Amino acid sequence: MAINKVKLNSDIELKDRLVAINRVTKVTKGGRTFTFSAIVVVGNENGIIGWGLGKAGEVTAAIAKGVEAAKKNLVQVPVVKGTVPHEAIAKFGGAEVLIMPASHGTGVVAGGAMRAVLDSVGITDVLAKSKGSSNPHNLVKATIAALSEMRDAKQVAASRGISVEKVFRG
Repeated sequence: MAINKVKLNSDIELKDRLVAINRVTKVTKGGRTFTFSAIVVVGNENGIIGWGLGKAGEVTAAIAKGVEAAKKNLVQVPVVKGTVPHEAIAKFGGAEVLIMPASHGTGVVAGGAMRAVLDSVGITDVLAKSKGSSNPHNLVKATIAALSEMRDAKQVAASRGISVEKVFRG
């Protein structure tokens, strides 16, 4: 499993997307206390993606904390002509995702939390299917796990010590 961690530089412009917000209620003898948890995805729409979870008493503060957490765990993903280089399957918790490359003009065929991740990474044409749990936390983690396992032809050629042309010839 190849995880391509990325350090945050000042020249990387990240856009954040809110995936889900959850209101949590804690009941005490003094009454109910409401807090919010927000799962956020950040990406530069050019192959860099990260996710974060923020918890706070207000929605805006929870989103801000989620963005800061997302900037701390960025991953580099290969994007080839607007799609993924090959098929990938990943599981996290009860969520399982299947991501397949698609031809130009297909669009992002994915639902909910997966769509936010794929849009943030800069993928424009992809076929994706989520199986099992639809929990947005696990879907985001499974999608990023599937994307981080992907390798393009240059990475495969470098690991095998051959030219890129030989990778396609077999």
